[in-house]
Amino acid sequence: MLVFDNGMGIGAESFRQALWQARHPIALAGAGLSAASGIPTFRGAGDSIRTRLMPSAQSFHLITQNVDGLSGRALEEISQPSEASLELARNSIIEMHGNLFKTICTKCDDVRIDMRQPLSAGLEGTEDVSGDYKRIPIKALPHCTKPDCGGLLRPGVVWFGESIPSLDRIQPLISRCDLILVLGTSSTVYPAAGFADIIKHSNRGKVAVFNIDDLPAAPGSDQEVDWYFTGPVEKILPKVLFQF
Repeated sequence: MLVFDNGMGIGAESFRQALWQARHPIALAGAGLSAASGIPTFRGAGDSIRTRLMPSAQSFHLITQNVDGLSGRALEEISQPSEASLELARNSIIEMHGNLFKTICTKCDDVRIDMRQPLSAGLEGTEDVSGDYKRIPIKALPHCTKPDCGGLLRPGVVWFGESIPSLDRIQPLISRCDLILVLGTSSTVYPAAGFADIIKHSNRGKVAVFNIDDLPAAPGSDQEVDWYFTGPVEKILPKVLFQF
């Protein structure tokens, strides 16, 4: 087990070597991979992480727990992407908890991207959580615009207690993953803990954690990771990947 916190030592070199050799790596993004970092840290000097660091990879997927749509938007910042590579990248991102900028009709199940702020006049001012509570009439809430529908819209996110619809896509990826990068979340907190456990013990793969918090002091925590890099993800990740 290796634990390094500066991203510039032997631990970083051995991690890069493992990433170079990985065939089915996965990145799991948590809240720590925020707008301050963006997914563009996965590229350097115009080259993608896959072409530069993962020549052995047959697949590379990003599973994000965030609902801010950051991962998808960051794709647009990649310099001069071809349409084919952009589509491949889109298909490699799984928004585990949904996307706040998607709406789902509760009547016809229509799913759409909707960037309006607010979604309806009735929601004006509700972004101020410190303001007074007010009851909003149903007719003032967002409704489906499809002909002959008019159902209420809900955010395209997974609420507490709801099943995760993307698990059918995630589970086969986890079952063959040989290296997981846990970014901005702890490998001891679910779902990362469950994924890391399968990859580490069932797949005999490796676990690398990039997180602002120190390695948890719980017994056995140091046996569950191969690399633990401490610091802001938006700073430590590019240092480890690209040595600058």
